[in-house]
Amino acid sequence: MTSPESVSFGYEDVTPEEKTARVGAVFSSVAKKYDVMNDAMSVGMHRLWKDRFVARVKPREGEQILDMAGGTGDIAFRMAREGASITVSDINQDMLDVGIERAMERGIDGLVWSRQNAEELSFGDRFFDAYTIAFGIRNVTRIDAALAEAHRVLKFGGRFFCLEFSTTEWPGFAEVYDAYSHKLVPKIGQAIAGDAESYRYLIESIRRFPKMGEFEAMIKAAGFRHTKVEPILGGLVAIHSGWKV
Repeated sequence: MTSPESVSFGYEDVTPEEKTARVGAVFSSVAKKYDVMNDAMSVGMHRLWKDRFVARVKPREGEQILDMAGGTGDIAFRMAREGASITVSDINQDMLDVGIERAMERGIDGLVWSRQNAEELSFGDRFFDAYTIAFGIRNVTRIDAALAEAHRVLKFGGRFFCLEFSTTEWPGFAEVYDAYSHKLVPKIGQAIAGDAESYRYLIESIRRFPKMGEFEAMIKAAGFRHTKVEPILGGLVAIHSGWKV
């Protein structure tokens, strides 16, 4: 039965079931060129953002960390260097396949790869020391459900970290970025990945994502405490964090 509620897919309002299917199609389409496109769209800055993100997570040897929506392994590879045990999860098998191939090419062993829906994780309660999600939460159909699941699978004292695009508060820069993202990113997507529409959705999904304060309120509503927001480039990107206590 189709749910009467609607959720955003870019600038469209669709049923939750339709969003899940359409987001899956987007990432299956862009999986093989995903990291190349990230470099092109951010002029390589996404690498610095991810380094900063992992530095905030502070992964430690012996910890169990769930990297959700981590298909291509970018965050997991960085955290594995510190000796933590990483489970890489993604709802999209095509993205996971790219990550597994990249791990083999780099000689990175010991990662666990698990296809998971962030809204309905198969892991037991209080299993992980940390939960990370980078540039993935805005593509989840029911964000509140995903946050509740993150809280459930974390141990007491566990930490939640999310890296996501937001809305920059720098005067002038917001207008420049808005023009760049809407007009140029789909063209870059067409040139590199042969897919303008998927990248048009990804940009629109950023515009529909809650602003920093609103998203922090959602993290608190899921039960996290000591929440914090760290804006980057005035909030174009933000690191959100919280603790399960």
